[in-house]
Amino acid sequence: MADSDSVHNESNEVTEQSFEQVVQELEAIIKRMSSGDQSLETSITEFERGVRLVRECQKMLKDAEQRVEVLTNAKDGQLEIQAFEPT
Repeated sequence: MADSDSVHNESNEVTEQSFEQVVQELEAIIKRMSSGDQSLETSITEFERGVRLVRECQKMLKDAEQRVEVLTNAKDGQLEIQAFEPT
């Protein structure tokens, strides 16, 4: 059974991780939760962390999509690099 040390606490900053690291953490959470070896409280805490990670992944993907759009929307058909400010 997983103990509380294996559960990330809320103070961990998701934004300090790369997209790949966030996905790996999500996969690890899913694996631990799927095992059925965790207490209900630990599972709820892991689920909450997973929701935060999914939201951060969605934001990262949206930001990447906007960056690609900025690069491909030049008026004359040529690639035009513009400053990008994430939302």
